[in-house]
Amino acid sequence: MTTTEGRSPARRRTHRVLWIVAIGMSTLAVLLVLAAWRNDRTISSNEGFATAEVLSAGRLRSAVSYVTPDGLTHNPPLGVLYPTNLVAGQRIDVEYAQSDPDLVRVAGRDASVAVIPAVSVIVITWVVAAPLLWYTRKRS
Repeated sequence: MTTTEGRSPARRRTHRVLWIVAIGMSTLAVLLVLAAWRNDRTISSNEGFATAEVLSAGRLRSAVSYVTPDGLTHNPPLGVLYPTNLVAGQRIDVEYAQSDPDLVRVAGRDASVAVIPAVSVIVITWVVAAPLLWYTRKRS
């Protein structure tokens, strides 16, 4: 008898959904780090430097405004990358991609700050999913 023959269709579906959710969340966490790394490469390949004013600060998004050497003011719609510990009104150094001035990060920060949160998401996902997967398998 295979492992799925004795299960009801609902239990098989639940088991399959648990696998899909756990793998999906893990994949998204890895993609987040890869996207941050790609953004850093884009900035570093054609880097510009400026001093920016923090217009609003949050844990996940902080708005900044800065002027490039050509005299244009930029206020990136997606905010600044790696916005941890910023305060509205603060003046900070930023690095931006000269080819895309809306791609801007706090100077001195890079994708490495995304690794610990991503690994934490993966670990917590599997700490929750593993016992549930084991339980749904044993119930059959």
